[in-house]
Amino acid sequence: MLRTFLFTLAALLLSFPAKARETNSTPLVYIVPIKNMIEPALVYVVRRGVDEAVRKNADAIIFEMNTPGGAVNAAKEIIDIIGNTEIPTYTFIEQDAYSAGAIIAMATPNIYMAPGSVIGAATPMMMSPMGGVQDMPDEVQEKMTSAVAAMVRAAAEQGGYDPEMAEAMVRADMEYSVNGTVISKEGRLLTLTNKEAEQRVGEDNTPLLSKGTVKNIDDLLKNIELTGAEKRVLQVTAAEKLARLIASIAPILMMIGLGGLWLEFKTPGIGIFGIAGVTCLLLFFFGHHIAGLSGYEDLILFALGIGLLGLEIFVTPGFGVMGLSGLLLIFISFVSAMSERMPGSWRPIDFSPETFSVPLLKVMIAFIGTFIIAILAGKFLPETKALKSLTLQDVVPDPTEDNSLLDRKGTAHSDLRPGGTALIDGRKIDVVTRGDFIAHQTGIRVVEVHGNRIVVEKIS
Repeated sequence: MLRTFLFTLAALLLSFPAKARETNSTPLVYIVPIKNMIEPALVYVVRRGVDEAVRKNADAIIFEMNTPGGAVNAAKEIIDIIGNTEIPTYTFIEQDAYSAGAIIAMATPNIYMAPGSVIGAATPMMMSPMGGVQDMPDEVQEKMTSAVAAMVRAAAEQGGYDPEMAEAMVRADMEYSVNGTVISKEGRLLTLTNKEAEQRVGEDNTPLLSKGTVKNIDDLLKNIELTGAEKRVLQVTAAEKLARLIASIAPILMMIGLGGLWLEFKTPGIGIFGIAGVTCLLLFFFGHHIAGLSGYEDLILFALGIGLLGLEIFVTPGFGVMGLSGLLLIFISFVSAMSERMPGSWRPIDFSPETFSVPLLKVMIAFIGTFIIAILAGKFLPETKALKSLTLQDVVPDPTEDNSLLDRKGTAHSDLRPGGTALIDGRKIDVVTRGDFIAHQTGIRVVEVHGNRIVVEKIS
């Protein structure tokens, strides 16, 4: 009986991911435009498109391309995303696919081109701050060219094309021939028209690059036997542009967020630090969620971590298992939120050091920055006029105040968070700290008296 139950449970768990995906009565095609300059915001669009296509069980993904090129690092990320999906991918070159656009196109195993379209010329260039092309020293030029050549060869191998042809698009000192005919002489970068790209090569008569010339995407769908498919076109949204900004300042958001929460724990009731901290952390998770990196599980891990830290600070003062567990969960949630993951899944692309190295570096910077903020805040913040006014430390002296308590010593009768009670000379008195937490039975000393407001500090 138990064996039958376990077998049934295992079968249900194994079948769950498949049932989570939609089944479509009508063929579904996702169209991802790659238009104008290729830049980091486009990576988010491609990632979102591929992720949605996986979840919706799409039949194909078509990259509709017309671009002069752009950022090579963004192209590399897009190539990795394409390589990690099992859905058939296609590129439709509407007009131009230069530079980074050509590299992305070759990462897909199916290229179709419109009449009069071109692909090629992928040599790296450095742009000046004014927008023009900037000259580079020969050694720098060769270093960049070598790196891009390796990248374009890898993209061609991923798409199933001739790596030598791909490299001829990067290196002008290469000559490239097709069927014994030179189509790119030495000294010129390889650029192919739609007719040149669909030339047949080899004994198996395979296309050089393009599988055919089509007028538009509907014509392409007819060629791949998906006529009448539902087409979903993705666009860059304002949220995805915001995600790009958030990703670039992630360590700063984490520092302000964690620092704000820490200061709120240290000065309960003020609210400003807590609001600033929560806002920055919500922005962090929102931006990475839009970017297709962070899932709700990362936010849940973070919330659990904060909850454990809160218990450690307010319920079981000290710094033990709950506090360390909370910090660990927060650390994991940040790293996970910035790590590349498989489209349609919570899993990282892989568990290699390369997947986590950059997120780990950013989180370490944020934690170190938060530690420095906490030290500086503890030293200087209590003395600032703004905090004194917020915590009611600047009080007009009361002529009836009892200065006889000044410098008297006693013990905390309750936990001071920062308010509570203390025993001084056998009397139970309401006291408050300057924002610090003081545990029950800890020795204290009166440092200020303002009427019925008695300020104490821990005896070191």
